[in-house]
Amino acid sequence: MTVIRTDLVLSQSAFSHIVDVPFEQIDIAKWLFALPDAEYQRCAPPDHIAAGATFTDDGRRMSINVEMIGTGLVVQHYVGDITEAAHCRMVSTSDVFTPNGRTKVQVIWDLSAKKIDDNRTEYTNSVVSHPTEEFLDFIKAHGISWEQACADRQASSGDHNRRETPLFAESIARAARANG
Repeated sequence: MTVIRTDLVLSQSAFSHIVDVPFEQIDIAKWLFALPDAEYQRCAPPDHIAAGATFTDDGRRMSINVEMIGTGLVVQHYVGDITEAAHCRMVSTSDVFTPNGRTKVQVIWDLSAKKIDDNRTEYTNSVVSHPTEEFLDFIKAHGISWEQACADRQASSGDHNRRETPLFAESIARAARANG
């Protein structure tokens, strides 16, 4: 059983982008669970490698994302905690393949939309990572301090989120326009 250390934050970032689409047309959940692999790749090149949608054994919606975050290849197993038109909260116990080996972290991906006016919507992409006990043992075994692990993850994850947020927002906007 994977033990998540929710009392510790490995990294966190949130970025927003305004799109020229009415709030009422936005459907983040529909976009997320129908997101074509190639469109996902266009939303953070060259970091985004693959994406697909599936279900957990108990029927909850799930998004599988494969991406590079810094020097780590991360396989996200995002399970929908909230999957609504204006808000998705996705939680993953993610596999991280680093130059030092494999470990796990928890990632919470929060996608939300807020009405700005009749024709514009603000999209916010928030990402918070928590270590697992396995991760804490992993960094200790490799002589990496908690502070250094946090600094490295904050820099790489924050940069990734900053670059993907406007591209995700515009992709959601294109999907909204197409669904009219």
